[in-house]
Amino acid sequence: MTYAYSREGFRADPWSQFARPRSRQDRIARIDALATLLDTAFIVPGTNVRFGLDALIGLVPGIGDAITTAMSLYIVHEARQLGAPRYLIVRMLANVALDGIVGAVPVVGDAFDVLWRANRRNMRLLQDWLQRVEDRQAFNYFYVPRDGK
Repeated sequence: MTYAYSREGFRADPWSQFARPRSRQDRIARIDALATLLDTAFIVPGTNVRFGLDALIGLVPGIGDAITTAMSLYIVHEARQLGAPRYLIVRMLANVALDGIVGAVPVVGDAFDVLWRANRRNMRLLQDWLQRVEDRQAFNYFYVPRDGK
């Protein structure tokens, strides 16, 4: 957190929470929290059905699905900034496009938003890729070729 100077002295800057995350782990945590908020933040009482802001904002005709699609595209943008390969970005974009197109249908689209959870799918894709990269780097760190090169 950053600090700003005021008449009372130095205090926590309230706008610092919106600053760009400094580390890779901060970025991953931020987009994971956004995906959870959009897809599984709330639960229907008495059931095991989870939904998020994607389904709620999608109830607003016309603009609701456009807003949530833009928020979903932010997750894809951050994945690209983290170095995700092109095939993964295309797959993530396909999830967002399907969610945006079907979600625009008035009643069926809202039910689809609850069931499809494109942002959680995209986070799972990104985290699986990041884990494979980490495993590969750990293997290369300990790998010693036999011919001494």
